[in-house]
Amino acid sequence: MSWLIEAEPVCKSAPPGPVDLVVEPGVKDLGGFRVRRTLPSAKRRMVGPFIFFDHMGPVQFAPGEGIDVRPHPHIGLATLTYLVAGSILHRDTLGSAAVIQPGAVNWMTAGRGIAHSERTDPATRAVGAAMQGIQSWVALPRASEETAPEFHHHDVGSLPLIEDAGLSARLIAGEAFGLTSPVHTFSPMFYVDAQLSAGATIRLPDDPPERGVYLLEGTVEIAGETFSASRLLVFRPADRIHLRATGAARLLALGGEPMDGPRHIWWNFVSSSKDRIEQAKADWKSGRFGLVPGDEREFIPLPG
Repeated sequence: MSWLIEAEPVCKSAPPGPVDLVVEPGVKDLGGFRVRRTLPSAKRRMVGPFIFFDHMGPVQFAPGEGIDVRPHPHIGLATLTYLVAGSILHRDTLGSAAVIQPGAVNWMTAGRGIAHSERTDPATRAVGAAMQGIQSWVALPRASEETAPEFHHHDVGSLPLIEDAGLSARLIAGEAFGLTSPVHTFSPMFYVDAQLSAGATIRLPDDPPERGVYLLEGTVEIAGETFSASRLLVFRPADRIHLRATGAARLLALGGEPMDGPRHIWWNFVSSSKDRIEQAKADWKSGRFGLVPGDEREFIPLPG
């Protein structure tokens, strides 16, 4: 999605222990629709390849209301849309059209350039519905930044699920717990949706070195410290991380290998090259990204 949010995430140092940094999101109300952003932040631009992390909602849309993110461009990244409630209709310049439901994955590789829109699908808009989800961007390695754009939808049933002792964990992308998600990624990473009953625990993978957890609901205890929802916890490398839910809780665990060099981010563009971002600006302004079939009438202009 394309969001311009002025509120900057707030980074706080954690007490001595495995939690290195606590990122409290910048919050923006988009006309009754709340968005919380934790990445990028001032002290932590990325966690592994994750360079952008937005928590959308929760919100209850009335009949006739919904999300309308007009066509907009991306380069140098993959977008990963994951919903907890509601549905979104994705369309892009490749001609893709897919409605995503809770627990499924939309993975769009922008590569050298793609434009897309995300809107509440007509059937859901007609009756109104709850909406909550996560929109994240995964930066591509330098060797893949200019790869051909692609879009893939993965139903919830195709994603590996672990259930044990009050824990239900779905592997959204990457590798973890000896399992591999069918979502094709370009660098080593993991992304897990975990639901825990009171007293249940989860141990994060010891590798890769960059790991974090976004607390979606509830409260968890880590090494004697308690952390509540709607914040990103970033962990120190190599420490063993055990999280215990003090009540019913839901979290998104994520991480990966450090990127192969810094990334520049401007609006919806990510690249290792500032010049490449300038080219993308010119391409969008000149209409060279093309039109989104089925959504040709509107677009988001280049900011500024």
